[in-house]
Amino acid sequence: MSSSLTLIRKDTIEGKIHYLPASKSLSNRALIIHALAGGQTPIHNLSEANDTVVMQRLLAAKGDILNAEDAGTVMRFITAYSAVTSTDTVIITGSDRMKQRPIGILVDSLKQIGASITYTEKEGFPPLSIRGPFTQKSAEVNARGDVSSQFISALMMIAPILPKGLTLKLEGKVGSLPYIQMTASLMKKFGVEVTIESNSIGITHQLYKPTEYTVEADWSAASYWFAFVALAKQATIILPSIALRSLQGDRIIVDMMEQLGVIAEPNANDLLLRKKESRAEFSWDFTHCPDLAQTIAVVCAAKGILATFTGLESLRIKETDRILALQQELKKIGATLTEADSQWILIPSKHLPESVSFSTYKDHRMAMAFAPLSCLMDVTFDDHSVVKKSYPKFWEDVLEVRR
Repeated sequence: MSSSLTLIRKDTIEGKIHYLPASKSLSNRALIIHALAGGQTPIHNLSEANDTVVMQRLLAAKGDILNAEDAGTVMRFITAYSAVTSTDTVIITGSDRMKQRPIGILVDSLKQIGASITYTEKEGFPPLSIRGPFTQKSAEVNARGDVSSQFISALMMIAPILPKGLTLKLEGKVGSLPYIQMTASLMKKFGVEVTIESNSIGITHQLYKPTEYTVEADWSAASYWFAFVALAKQATIILPSIALRSLQGDRIIVDMMEQLGVIAEPNANDLLLRKKESRAEFSWDFTHCPDLAQTIAVVCAAKGILATFTGLESLRIKETDRILALQQELKKIGATLTEADSQWILIPSKHLPESVSFSTYKDHRMAMAFAPLSCLMDVTFDDHSVVKKSYPKFWEDVLEVRR
């Protein structure tokens, strides 16, 4: 059941975030690899996000119907995992929104290598029926690289257990490359070598080695605290147990926010965020870090920074159509986001309102990206519970630094 939340304007924030969540991206990859490695060694600091909870439940499930709910990562990874490990027929389904998110590119690739998969409702979309056992027919697959890196990561992780290994030929522009590199780095930690050359990924038949692993803190979650510092009149925030060196591509938020008025300084094992001067204009290609786009758009809109964005295409197939959602909600503070020749131009607000009620579109990142506006105005969210998908204790931390 949805529930609204109102935050009264507070322009000064300070304090140490009690607990940054573990990386959902690393946790979900680690769980799949851990299962393929035999599942005997511990994984420490797993994410508490609902996506990771769902992943754990499905990997342990004994039934023939697997419900990925609204978790896109889970749907994609479990589809590939089930395609090569199931010995019988399994149905993979999800929420109503999940049934609107295309999965045909991944399914076509899995069929190329020998999987038996059919759509039970709409062609190209979940639910899926997977019939085992799997027999490999091909050791090479061609796949588009410009839609979702999760399709590619799903294929990469199952590749070592295939008798013939797998070579992925990626067609066109490859998006979210850091997530592909993250997958390769994590596979290496579990004893598997991956060769990435231009638009080709080669993985020979190998055995994953059972490995004890500790998940890093989540840089996507950290990004929202950069935004709070950027928008507050006065701000000092300490992020706990997070290092500038990371497997996660969203660590690039440090470089973005240095242009938008935030400097990050190592402080023992923590990171100190403080304010600095920001630029009047900003441009960025989000091809490799799409999850940061909403946060950056809100900051630019509220700070009066004219911005040009590229690489937003994949936002249309997320939890919601995030481009449309951004356009609708930014209008409420007097900003516009318009598309022109594969670019999106953000015209910032000239006069911010005193209070606004925002819709979250059942999307955790919409809620967290717009939350920092509470430094400048009273804000109400129609459903604050959506953050459970990736950062269940987000509002607790928000209230803590606003004291």
